[in-house]
Amino acid sequence: QVQLLESGGGLVQAGGSLRLSCAISGRSVRDYDMAWFRQTPGQERDFVAAIRRNGGNTYYTDSVRGRFTISRDNAKNTVYLQMNGLKPEDTAVYFCAAALVGLGYRTDEYDTWGQGTQVTVSS
Repeated sequence: QVQLLESGGGLVQAGGSLRLSCAISGRSVRDYDMAWFRQTPGQERDFVAAIRRNGGNTYYTDSVRGRFTISRDNAKNTVYLQMNGLKPEDTAVYFCAAALVGLGYRTDEYDTWGQGTQVTVSS
């Protein structure tokens, strides 16, 4: 069974950077389209970025485009989210997600989820 494990979250000042990692076990990352979502307390889980299994196409929500970059390293079976120019409104729990068929912007399009990693941006 495929499992996802996020890491790299933490506390950073506004304007700073973080790189999140999502390690995939049980299956090859090549089998999946991958995405990052984020969620704040009491809110729905929102789409952030996605990358096709072939690595040729990436997608971003408008609020992060130009600041965040999603990438994948198939040799390491890992997906990354590089976050630059962080803003307080980026504060959330970030979740990695995998889809056998996709990709899309809705949570129900994804088959497997990690447990999340906290990102806090201070002003």
